[in-house]
Amino acid sequence: MNTAAPPAASESEMIEAAIPLGDTYIEKDTPAFIRTVLALFSGGFATFALLYCVQPMMPVLSREFSINAAQSSLILSVSTAMLAIGLLITGPISDRLGRKPVMVFALFSAAFFTIASALMPTWEGVLVTRALVGLSLSGLAAVGMTYLSEEIHPQNIGLAMGLYIGGNAIGGMSGRLITGVLSDFVSWHTSLLIMGLIALGAAGLFWKFLPPSRNFRPNPLNARNLLEGFVLQFRDAGLPLLFLEGFLLMGAFVTLFNYIGYRLLADPYNLSQAVVGLFSVVYLSGIYSSAKIGALADRLGRRNVLWAVIVLMLVGLALTLFTPLAVVVIGVLMFTFGFFGAHSVASSWIGRRAIKAKGQASSLYLFSYYAGSSVAGTGGGVFWHYAGWNGIGVFIGLVLLAALGVALKLAKVQPLAVNVQV
Repeated sequence: MNTAAPPAASESEMIEAAIPLGDTYIEKDTPAFIRTVLALFSGGFATFALLYCVQPMMPVLSREFSINAAQSSLILSVSTAMLAIGLLITGPISDRLGRKPVMVFALFSAAFFTIASALMPTWEGVLVTRALVGLSLSGLAAVGMTYLSEEIHPQNIGLAMGLYIGGNAIGGMSGRLITGVLSDFVSWHTSLLIMGLIALGAAGLFWKFLPPSRNFRPNPLNARNLLEGFVLQFRDAGLPLLFLEGFLLMGAFVTLFNYIGYRLLADPYNLSQAVVGLFSVVYLSGIYSSAKIGALADRLGRRNVLWAVIVLMLVGLALTLFTPLAVVVIGVLMFTFGFFGAHSVASSWIGRRAIKAKGQASSLYLFSYYAGSSVAGTGGGVFWHYAGWNGIGVFIGLVLLAALGVALKLAKVQPLAVNVQV
């Protein structure tokens, strides 16, 4: 008599067993999947383009308003801070009102506030409108991952999430590239105006192509439900670690790109603003890695992939500490490849572990993610002021070592069981 125990089910199999499958899920290689990916790609493009188009303009703004690098970084930090705060609100709102209406409103609002920021004559006015841009974008950032986790078949979530984050990467690259190059030829006002108009077009595409939700079930919007939802996430063994991971990864990434422009404009490189803007093409490595690493994590397991791409980020960071420009570029390419791969793995992991209150789980992850951008992005300016790029390297290195420790701890977290309520 064979008394051997049956083989243990994988984490993916156990999660799928806990979710009722039917013909409502959007599957790969279907017209609905293509429309969904195109729409979320456009939404991710607009979000990151509007958010980070100001990053290469920071040296220009330092001269325009007679402010230092840390003060100039506020144009990005106020946006990401308000985005982080908004995530705690817009996720639960989408649980009540629906995913698509919240995301469409968010994209159009962010585009209009970007146009308004282009018309502001004072630094204070710019910061206020940029804060409103960040608050508006929280509507898409909080809900996009939730929409995918609800509508895409569980076996294809990693790929879909990777393609969505690929849109983020192209948006981040394009926003930086357009404003970085234009700043050598037109005013920063005109650069922002152009970005606002591009975002309006992306919002229109998103509205047209995104299929309505088929698996969404509205939840009453009240304080008790919100509190219970948040408590559920922190009872899970893995989700709080993923929230911390998002904080650390994004903090490291934004810090590097906030101050690399200042380094390349100074000795020994003395590059022009347009060339520094072109430096944003390194985002192409992130476009590839987000989908590739996301699909790889679907096959090999997220716990086996996350720590490896963080090590890759550390190697890339180390290369940026050398002087030859070619070595610096290779280092930033590796760093960017690793970051988008790590974010793709961590963000898709949220949707797999959060069986209930998915909108709130996504909101908490992205709250941590953008809080890391605000805190580390501006805090890194202190290290730049006192120790230049070597100081930035030490700061980011410490952040990434902490991220690696979290990833290794996540690898030891037990997979979800069918009967576990989280």
